[in-house]
Amino acid sequence: MTPTIAILLIITFVVSTVGLLLLIWSIANNQFSDSKQAARTIFYAGEEGHGEDPALGGDSARIDSGTTNIEAIKARSSADQSSRNATLTWLSSAVFWLLLGSLYGLLSAAKMHWPELLGDIEWLTFGRARPIHLNVVTYGWASMAGIGVAIFLMPRLFKTPLVGGKYAVSGGVVWNIGMLMGVGALTLGLSDGEEWLEFPWQIDLLFVVGGALCAIPLLLTAARRQVEHLYVTSWYMLAALVWFPFLFLLANLPYVFPGTSGATVNWWFAHNVLGLWVTPLGIGIAYYMIPKILGRPIISYQLSLIGFWSLALFYSQVGIHHLIGGPIPTWLVTLSIVHSVMMSIPVITVAINHHGTMWGNFGRLKDSPTLRFVWIGALMYTASSLQGSMEALRSINVITHFTHYTVAHAHLGMYAFLSFILFGAMYFIMPRVMNWEWPWRRMISLHFWLVSSGILIYFVSLTIGGWKEGLALLTADMPFMDVVRMTLPYLQARTIGGALMTLGHFVFALHFVAMLRRHGPYRDKPTLFRTLAKETDQ
Repeated sequence: MTPTIAILLIITFVVSTVGLLLLIWSIANNQFSDSKQAARTIFYAGEEGHGEDPALGGDSARIDSGTTNIEAIKARSSADQSSRNATLTWLSSAVFWLLLGSLYGLLSAAKMHWPELLGDIEWLTFGRARPIHLNVVTYGWASMAGIGVAIFLMPRLFKTPLVGGKYAVSGGVVWNIGMLMGVGALTLGLSDGEEWLEFPWQIDLLFVVGGALCAIPLLLTAARRQVEHLYVTSWYMLAALVWFPFLFLLANLPYVFPGTSGATVNWWFAHNVLGLWVTPLGIGIAYYMIPKILGRPIISYQLSLIGFWSLALFYSQVGIHHLIGGPIPTWLVTLSIVHSVMMSIPVITVAINHHGTMWGNFGRLKDSPTLRFVWIGALMYTASSLQGSMEALRSINVITHFTHYTVAHAHLGMYAFLSFILFGAMYFIMPRVMNWEWPWRRMISLHFWLVSSGILIYFVSLTIGGWKEGLALLTADMPFMDVVRMTLPYLQARTIGGALMTLGHFVFALHFVAMLRRHGPYRDKPTLFRTLAKETDQ
């Protein structure tokens, strides 16, 4: 057993032990008891039974007698405004990085079938453009948007105004400085050379500082919470904010994990940054948004906690299945495969809750932008996670490994799941912090159909092309260049899908800027997909 593997196993054991102790604590403090009441903790008095889609005025908080519960609305508004500056700092930055990352991603996709495109410009070569795309969309878009949504939700979850919001604003500034320096370093060809960890480790320290500054107000607010029970969204988000810096620091330790051991740590981190960072953020947001939009609690609160704890216990060793056939012990790969299959437990529990809560309310998808984006994202979490468990099996992995199939799977999770949920959350949040409705419903609809059709084309083309590529690579008498030529039509379709998604991002960004500047027609009713009765379409 190498020291690296021993370290990873010790860390996994410690994480699992801590998770077990927290589970025992949660049981001892009645976090599993009275689940029906616990599922209602996200509602203020009188809100249950009334969806919160209208952002201004409206009747989203009523008491049994049918009169408006002014105190509930005021308390909710106070919580929203307390996080306004910090939320806008992180979300605005995320939208900028989304645009930049999309452009680099589109360039990288085009170069796969048009390699001479801008090939004489060294800082736009594939070896630099692709790492910039990956790191910008991961740490710039997904991470900053996820933190921004968490900052907004925590005062609502704890029913107390955000404490120390200036720390979160400062953290956002430091994080952006790190992003600018990281992109600049990769543009100049300075890289640590490990996927998901290309930013030089000296720059990575800025992300640690920025994240720590952001955690201060969240912890202070949690300490002053006015609710006894921690709703499941709080568990997911607080856990993600603990897991990520731990993973990020360990994976970025310089000179500690060279050679093959470095590859092991690299994929241990790469998969965990998905499962223990962005996945908890996405699931937690969906656990809040779906019941709030519908005005009904999730169908099984105890099941939601089982899903959280099984994620915490099973996910930490999943990433090693990317090294099947590599120079690492076979038993370690087998352990990872077992963990991957066991991940079906949290996936199924989350699916039952998200989609079961939606049962009988699918008609709302015709109207609500937030609900449509979030629910589709939740559906894609189910699909991508079950696909990932299957892909970890040796019989499947031997075909899909090192093919475009894996790229399709990664985008199903990182984009169709997480980004859709983040889009939906931002459509929910912005009217509440800006006191201004989204001005143009047609731009919301255009954004949705562009990104939906784009990811559909992207995923289907790479899934089919990647599977055929894998089968061809297993054919010993087939020349490699013939395999490459076979994939070209699928790569061209991928670029078309990426172009549609990028166009959708620019539509969304333009609408987002209009919200920040309070441009466009004033609306006193929510901006939904369909025109309400007696309302003029814009």
